[in-house]
Amino acid sequence: MAKQADAQADKYAATDAGHTGERLPPCEPCEALAATLNRHLRAGLCRDERRVEDLFQALALSVKEQLLDDWRATRNADNDYGRRQVAYLSLEFLMGRTLGNALLNLDLTDEARRCLTEHAVALETVEEAEHDAGLGNGGLGRLAACFLDSCASMDLAVTGYGIRYEYGMFAQKIVDGFQIERPDRWLKDGNPWEVRQAQRALTVPFFGHTESYVDRNGRRHMQWVGTQDVLAVPHDMPVPGYRNGRINTLRLWKAEATDDFDLEEFNQGDYAEAVARKNLAEQITMVLYPNDASENGKELRLRQQYFLSSASLQDLLRRYVRRFGEDFSHFARHNVVQLNDTHPAIAVPELMRLLMDVYCLEWDQAWEITCHTMAYTNHTLLPEALERWSVRTLGHILPRIMEIIFEINARYLDSVAHHWPGDGHKLAAMSIIEEGPEPQVRMAYLAIVASFSVNGVAALHTRLLKDGLFRDFYALWPERFNNKTNGVTPRRWLAHCNPRLAALLDSRLGSGWKSDLSLLSGLNAFCGDRDFIHAWREVKQANKQALAELVSRECQVQFDTAMLFDVQVKRIHEYKRQLLNILHVIHLYQKILAGDTEHMVPRCVLIGGKAAPGYAMAKLIIKLAGNVAHMVNSDPLVTPWLRFAFLPNYNVSAMERICPGTDLSEQISTAGKEASGTGNMKFMMNGALTIGTLDGANIEMMEEVGEDNFFLFGLSADEVAATKRDYRPQEFIQRSPALKAVLGLIKSGHFSLLEPGIFEPLVQAIESPWDQWMLAADFDAYCQAQHRANELYRNPERWAACSIRNTAASGRFSSDVTIANYRDEIWKGA
Repeated sequence: MAKQADAQADKYAATDAGHTGERLPPCEPCEALAATLNRHLRAGLCRDERRVEDLFQALALSVKEQLLDDWRATRNADNDYGRRQVAYLSLEFLMGRTLGNALLNLDLTDEARRCLTEHAVALETVEEAEHDAGLGNGGLGRLAACFLDSCASMDLAVTGYGIRYEYGMFAQKIVDGFQIERPDRWLKDGNPWEVRQAQRALTVPFFGHTESYVDRNGRRHMQWVGTQDVLAVPHDMPVPGYRNGRINTLRLWKAEATDDFDLEEFNQGDYAEAVARKNLAEQITMVLYPNDASENGKELRLRQQYFLSSASLQDLLRRYVRRFGEDFSHFARHNVVQLNDTHPAIAVPELMRLLMDVYCLEWDQAWEITCHTMAYTNHTLLPEALERWSVRTLGHILPRIMEIIFEINARYLDSVAHHWPGDGHKLAAMSIIEEGPEPQVRMAYLAIVASFSVNGVAALHTRLLKDGLFRDFYALWPERFNNKTNGVTPRRWLAHCNPRLAALLDSRLGSGWKSDLSLLSGLNAFCGDRDFIHAWREVKQANKQALAELVSRECQVQFDTAMLFDVQVKRIHEYKRQLLNILHVIHLYQKILAGDTEHMVPRCVLIGGKAAPGYAMAKLIIKLAGNVAHMVNSDPLVTPWLRFAFLPNYNVSAMERICPGTDLSEQISTAGKEASGTGNMKFMMNGALTIGTLDGANIEMMEEVGEDNFFLFGLSADEVAATKRDYRPQEFIQRSPALKAVLGLIKSGHFSLLEPGIFEPLVQAIESPWDQWMLAADFDAYCQAQHRANELYRNPERWAACSIRNTAASGRFSSDVTIANYRDEIWKGA
């Protein structure tokens, strides 16, 4: 099996090197898939029995063979530069499983299902055998994956560049209520989708020092010498478009040592030193986003960012030079580099270095090319989340890069001084270098200074960037700033993950909605159709049953599908306010114990998500959720009305089961803190109603579906800012008997009988005037919105009609729409 796969890979690799390669003879898809599946099974098994894992490997390799011709043709066409090429740089790609989505996009799902019947295995069972490619922490990485799907489906020449982490997003276990991180060995059985391109490896330098020299023409140049070099070896994964023949590439870089180890040291008996350099090199791509609480952690994260940026830009330049030679006058016309958040901002000085030090361009020419090539997407409103590196650390690891950043800053500040003459405070505020006892490089500022486009990811987010975080830059360059509201791919997040609903949509609207989600607006005509509403509710009930089975298996909690399914799944963070949700669960718990259940709708509450390893408060929120769930689920007086579970190890595959079965989607972040959100869109697309604040893309979602179909609550972003100036949470607590009672129950130790005082930090945070998340201020409004949801759910047909309207209004939030905006307004000519 491996030899046959390698032979196919060699043909693809030849294409990447600039050679056409022999085309495979055309064949009928079903016959080819069945034949290749059996061939891979025969060649790859050394035993009589066949495991599901073997069937997955064989099927994945067979599907990959099906797309190799188109993959090669796509690369050949793109290498001709008939249109602008886009390099999408992201430190995260949360791809999840590939098989099901590939089968859908290649129109091979039915063929695969028939091929597996002779093995008496369901396709869904085989899909479950694939490990999630968890190369991301949350929404940022999943957005990148959605964008790649849309780019391929819209026939755009876009290459994703990322890192092939040996261990992805950690596996989360809950032990005695506490999160425990375990390694995510997603590659333990290999990755059948990737093609290793050893012949395309590149060298990335670190450490060393810089020297100047004068060439034969009397021009002075800089060179970076004495470096510790690391090999960047590309591993390519196919990204098939939706039934259009385009197969784009996700190129993931793996770090390897330039030599396996020092043989002389090894022969002398110094075994540890002999392999130390190899281990140091391979650490770069070992683990996704190391904990940067330590200086070593910070250094490793910086090395990851530079490794990604340098290898990707070298690859981009290599392709360009192979086609056009070393005339870079049209480089920016043919290429754009999209920086997915601030992590790859180090690409700015790296492109300058490559153009000047490798290809001998003058500063002005290199800067002109850089500024017309780079485009920057910002994904956060939290200042603490913006990348900063100490000048000392950056100068030690990347001395040449630090020199270039100093020069960029000096030239850029000259333009600031001309715009605001004599304003020293403005110069200090806008400088890329933040002065202080430990000078810092502000990487977001570097990205803005060098990019022709700076975009936010929701209308509110972009407004807050222009009015707040980047106000001075907007005043200097207003033409650079624009909004591109995020979206999610309807192929994975409706057609693939919710086949029951997809079939119902096909029966009424046709199948065109999978590539034009605006067609879902046709559902509005069925909101009063009782037969359609009945069919819609049957689909939802079946999906709720599947979700209940997941919760039972993973949490040992029994969810009743007759109850309201109230769900909040996302990264655990204080601003996302899982704590507010838990407070409401405790409020319902108290009402039930007090016998106050008149008109109460029974509900099942599900929370899931991972806390960053070093985030103590987030981990304590998980602990509280688990303790509250234990008290709720162990009381027979409570469980007829309320059940509560924390889902461990939340990931992409879990979300594919969760969002189709959800009734009420919790999007309750503090207004002005969430850049956009994408989980909110997935739930809406699958017919969930949203309870949420005026934050991120919630605002645009409510505009589309109407306030009657959205449970709005809480302070607006402007009201949060005004309240923060003189915030007195005790006043809100005293005015709210419900909140006072909830906090009193937590303080009493009811949820921590064997761990007295463990939740005091959470209570103190809520009661603190410095609580920037405003839980006390929004609690009563949240409870009122939950009551409105309760009242609507009591009328099943009205709820179903609102559910239909949510799906009907979701067309605006297809990532196809977002990518069309990038194409037309940023990647012009792509």
